[in-house]
Parts: sequence; C-alpha cells; structure tokens
Amino acid sequence: MKKLIVLVGLSVLVLSACHRKTGTGGRSGSETGMASFYADKYDGRKTSNGEIFRQSKLTAAHKTLPFGTKVKVTNLNNGKSVKVRVNDRGPFIAGRIIDLSKSAARKIDLQNAGVAKVKIKY
Repeated sequence: MKKLIVLVGLSVLVLSACHRKTGTGGRSGSETGMASFYADKYDGRKTSNGEIFRQSKLTAAHKTLPFGTKVKVTNLNNGKSVKVRVNDRGPFIAGRIIDLSKSAARKIDLQNAGVAKVKIKY
C-alpha cells in the first residue's frame, strides 16, 4: 500500500511538471518603447515556440513574456490598439520592445512608418 501511495505521489509530481504554462503567471504590467514588424521572409518559418509564423495572424515577439501571453499594443502616435499573442522571441534591436506580425502592424497603422513608439499592456 505504501508503494502505491508513493507511486501515485511521484506520478502527480511528474505530470505537474509537464504542464504547459501560458500567460504572465498572474502578473500584469506595461512597457513603453519602439515596435516594429516582421519582414515577409519570415512568413512560413518556425517561431521560437515551434509554431509556423503567419503574417496574417495577430501575433508578436517579445524578449521575456511567456509564450501565449495576450498583449494590448497601442500606437502612441495615433491611439490605435491591437491585441496580439506572444509566440516568438525578439526583437533583438536596441530600443525595440515588440515585433508584430504585418496584420497586427496594419491594425495600428505601423506598416508605413516601419517603427513607432508604443505602449504594451499585459
């Protein structure tokens, strides 16, 4: 009986370690900085979390937020906002805090300028 209890306990521990974490772990916050968007050459490539990147989806890259985190991105030049899901890592250019898919960039009128000052909330 003791062996069974130990076995069940160990099974629970192992299975709980396999749980996929998404979201921000209960924390919320905001950042202000520059946003850019992905070049077309990345369409169809794998993202850091293993998904295939599509310019048509409302997704983004962020350096530290957990995959699956929903982020509201507001273009501070015009007040337009879009909600995206983090599925990649980046951007890796100084001063930039988020890279958007082209579809998300269009929603906040970012595609013509290429970069814009944004506020992100998560």
